[in-house]
Amino acid sequence: MDTVTCKTCHRISSATKHTTKIRCHGCQGTILIGNSQVSVPLDMSKWPSHDQDNIMTERKGFRYFCKKISGISPRSSPSFSQFPTARLSDTPPRGKRALLCGVSYNQNKKLKLRGTTPDVMNMAKLLVQQFGFPTNAILVLGDFTSYETPTRMNIIRAFDWLVKDSQSGDSLVFYFSGHGVRQLDHDGDEIDGFDEAICPLDFETAGIIIDNEINKMIVEPLKQGVTLHAIIDACHSGTVLDLPRVYDHNRGRWKDNYPASGAYKGTSGGKAICFSACEDYQQASDTSAFSPEMAGAMTFTFIKAVVENKEITYHGILDFMHNAIENANKSQRGCGMLNRMFYPKMLQDPMLSSSESFNVNSSFNL
Repeated sequence: MDTVTCKTCHRISSATKHTTKIRCHGCQGTILIGNSQVSVPLDMSKWPSHDQDNIMTERKGFRYFCKKISGISPRSSPSFSQFPTARLSDTPPRGKRALLCGVSYNQNKKLKLRGTTPDVMNMAKLLVQQFGFPTNAILVLGDFTSYETPTRMNIIRAFDWLVKDSQSGDSLVFYFSGHGVRQLDHDGDEIDGFDEAICPLDFETAGIIIDNEINKMIVEPLKQGVTLHAIIDACHSGTVLDLPRVYDHNRGRWKDNYPASGAYKGTSGGKAICFSACEDYQQASDTSAFSPEMAGAMTFTFIKAVVENKEITYHGILDFMHNAIENANKSQRGCGMLNRMFYPKMLQDPMLSSSESFNVNSSFNL
């Protein structure tokens, strides 16, 4: 009995004498005896999401392999007893409330995302355990378990639930993990000429939800003393709330994002703040680079930043996310040809935008 090493996943497998090829015990690819090389399975879903040395990343439909990052510990999903319990038909509570929306697009293999379910559950865990959100104040829309589905109509209804009858002192959170797109702007209110949008579960038939609509439904209604934090883990999500101020992370200052058309994009006296996975022209990634399970790169690094630094600032969160993704990209330089055939790195720069300029060195709180 001989042993051979798979050059793709580095697992050691056993082989009998005179055998010309075997199935790798790790990645399930074919090892050619004598060359110790593996042929990549046509169905990449057969690869394990986590391995000792390799990880998988989905760039909203695209996948590539790279070296696992050391020093990032796995995180566990919350137990079922901690799952949110709010329903669309419930009366929104006062104080803290959150809308968490995760879309996996399981009905379409080409669109399917595997990181959205753990993203939502870990965001719920963060809200409950670190910021004291009651489980009955967290509404989840997701195409998994028994939650109400994230169709276009349900998301619009949930937007109304989130802001309805909110009063001074209320803290609102909107989280989205799923696909994002951009399209040509026909209203003249976009500096770059494109509207950004999120994709509901049924977007192919019911349509997307563009930034103008999101701004109208959850930004404009915010009254004096009400604060909304949006966390959007999707492609092209930089200004998906159409907020008039964008923070320039490189220069350390706020810049204008006011529409040339003069359309009002602010609140009714409240405050809206948005963390986005990437700039408007960029794509966001789901990856297992940071943990054994697939997760949004932005979501994982955001949660890790907040959990490990209790007094972290808004600027500190941006720094942490940028540095974590940069370190992940550096670790990919030693990857092989398979990685270079697809995307060589995560091309995303997390962003911060707001309805008004504020001190980014102030403590982050929800």
